[in-house]
Parts: sequence; C-alpha cells; structure tokens
Amino acid sequence: MKKTLLSAAFGAAVLGFASAASAATLDDVKAKGFVQCGVNTGLAGFAQPDSAGAWKGFDVDFCKAVAAAVFGDATKVKYTPTTAQSRFTALQSGEVDVLARNTTWTISRDTALGFNFRYVNYYDGQGFMVPKSLNVKSALELSGAAVCVQSGTTTELNLADYFKSNNLQYNPVVFEKLEEVNAAYQAGRCDVYTTDQSGLYATRLALSNPDEHVILPEIISKEPLGPAVRQGDDKWFDIVSWTGYALVQAEEFGITQANIDEMKNSTNPDIRRFLGTEKDTKVGTDLGLTNEWAYNIVKGVGNYGDVFERNIGSGSPLKIARGLNALWSKGGLQFAPPIR
Repeated sequence: MKKTLLSAAFGAAVLGFASAASAATLDDVKAKGFVQCGVNTGLAGFAQPDSAGAWKGFDVDFCKAVAAAVFGDATKVKYTPTTAQSRFTALQSGEVDVLARNTTWTISRDTALGFNFRYVNYYDGQGFMVPKSLNVKSALELSGAAVCVQSGTTTELNLADYFKSNNLQYNPVVFEKLEEVNAAYQAGRCDVYTTDQSGLYATRLALSNPDEHVILPEIISKEPLGPAVRQGDDKWFDIVSWTGYALVQAEEFGITQANIDEMKNSTNPDIRRFLGTEKDTKVGTDLGLTNEWAYNIVKGVGNYGDVFERNIGSGSPLKIARGLNALWSKGGLQFAPPIR
C-alpha cells in the first residue's frame, strides 16, 4: 500500500510538473505583457521597419495575430531582428517566444535543433534571378556563374545540390547578412542571386533598376515557410499553430475585419463556435485563451487573404500571385483543420 501511495504521489508530481512546464511560455508572455517575435532584419513585404520605425509585413502580421490571440490586442508584440544564422540561437535561448522569419520547415530543424513546426503560412520554392543583360532563359544555362547566396540557409545547400545533380560548375559568393547579399548582387559581384522566390520578388523591388532583372522559371526546391517554437511546450505550440489556422479559416468563412461584428450574429454553428458565441463552446479555453481568441485575431489583423494581399499580393508593390497559397477550395494548399 505504501509503495502504491508513493507511486501515485510521484505520478501526480510528474503530471503537475508537466502541466507547469507546458504552460511556461504562455505564463511568461502574459507576465511580461507582450509576445517577443523573431523576424527578418528587413525583407520587403515580409518584415521591415517603415520610415517611422514601425514593423510591417506578412510575417509581422502573424506576430500581431499571436498577440491578438493571447491578449486581445494585436499591438502587444515586440520584434527581434534576426539573421539567417542568429535566428535559431535566438529561439533556442528563449530570446524570442516565436520565430516568424521566412524559415523553412525541415526534418533536421524539427528534430536536431529542437524546434516544432506545424502551420505553413507560405508555400515557396527556391529560384534564381539574373540581369536581363545576360540573356539567360534557364538555370541550366548558368554553368560557371558566380552566385550570390546567404550562408546558414537551406538555400546554400539546395544550390550545391542543384548544380551537382546537373553537372554544372559555379562560384558561390557567400555572405551572412541579407543586406550584404543584396549589395553584392547590386554591385555586380555575382551573376546570379538565389533564394526563395518570394525573397527574389522582394529583393528585385529594392534594386535601383528592378526592370533590368529577371527571375528564371525553375523552382529547385520545396520551401514550406512557417513559424517555429521550442519543443517541450505543447500549449504554446498549439496557440501559435492554431493562430495560423484561424487566419485561414476566417478567409474560408468569409470573415473580415470589416464584417466580423456582423458575423457574430450568424446562425451557422461553425462560425458561432469560431467566434466564441456558440453556447458551451470551449475551443478557446481549451487553448488556454478566451473563447474570443479567433475573433480577436481577425479583428486585429484580418484573415489570411487580407494579410497576404496587402503585404505581398495584389495590393502590394510585390504583387505575388496566390498560387499554392490560395485556399484548398480554390486550388491551393492553405487548409485549416476543423475548429470544433
């Protein structure tokens, strides 16, 4: 009997410790009063401070959405600019609560680095940009080229694999910081710029003569980009993941910042559950948040389509087509699991 009681007590203690550990990040975030979000040092359309120092962009809006879910206030977020190499240390060390920095989900990052990915906010692929004056139509014509690339990225590894598999020679021109890569390409230190296609659109826009550069048709990799958190905190992992899914689901429901208060009167039980007005709904409290968590997200930043269009889509200078990032019902890959 004594052994049984001790075992029971030990088990309860372990469960209690696990519960405390699983809520650690949320508790810390609430205690300090804001979400600390790791973002790019400056990538047009995704994360970049404006002339007044205010951060804006596709990834920035995701950070705001997490803050809205937790606090009901999208402004309760601070930003830590990170390079391709410093971003993982920032997350591992606890300097940031979530990394929302055009980061590719890979098996090594999901395992060896101790991170958790689930929600993909942008499906991308690596490509190449060259000056029009080179008269190059295909990446297969790039043998012998000098290629500007950022170190510490999947881009660097994909580049090596692509040229090796196609028996092409190249001269890598490698820099740690994005600004250095941009400057080198602008100065003509390399013939080719390679990164994710979304990054190429942003980089081309920042060049002195954008129309003098062309993005080649080849996509040489799969780059599922999305937010990452540290392993060992399932509660926080769920909050970050379902924040993304809420953005997607809101677009599917047709819920926007403009009509969300009207939509609270919907008779559709799925919409009412989503917005926290359905009787006995607990999806928000099960996350450790309020049942208005999804309402607060959409009220704060809009739905996924809103965030996409104003930052990188048709309403932005980048004008990137939705493509794979369209809703699943419109031929894309953006799909939210049932919120019920």
